[in-house]
Amino acid sequence: MSVSEHTLAKHLAATGLGLFFLNVGIAHFTDPAWFEPIVPPVLGDARFWVYASGVAEILVGAGLLVPRTRRAAGMATAVTLVLLYWANLHMWVNDVPLDGRTFATHWHVLRGLAQIAMIAVALWVGHWIPRTSNIDHTQPFP
Repeated sequence: MSVSEHTLAKHLAATGLGLFFLNVGIAHFTDPAWFEPIVPPVLGDARFWVYASGVAEILVGAGLLVPRTRRAAGMATAVTLVLLYWANLHMWVNDVPLDGRTFATHWHVLRGLAQIAMIAVALWVGHWIPRTSNIDHTQPFP
């Protein structure tokens, strides 16, 4: 992949992830009741945490869309995803229904893998993960 292709791929990934987080963040305000069941009860007022996480998701989403703020937003997105996984883990361990249905273990595992992938993408688009080594991969093995 050339440098320009790499830059385009990174820009498209940042845009896609940013729009995803903006959409999910807005959903926290348009349908907060949908998110409330997965807030761990130990945190207290579920509506507060739904709104707080919605604000965080809107901020990181917007930050990923702006090249000037992308580095900070990449790290903030990764941290947000780590913190928000607590809700997904609560949903899995306590078999919390969402929209009236519970999910089998394999769906929770896939959700965890998706979370890891999103963390990696956020760190990559934020330039926290290096592109590649300095090895010229176009040359044959020595």
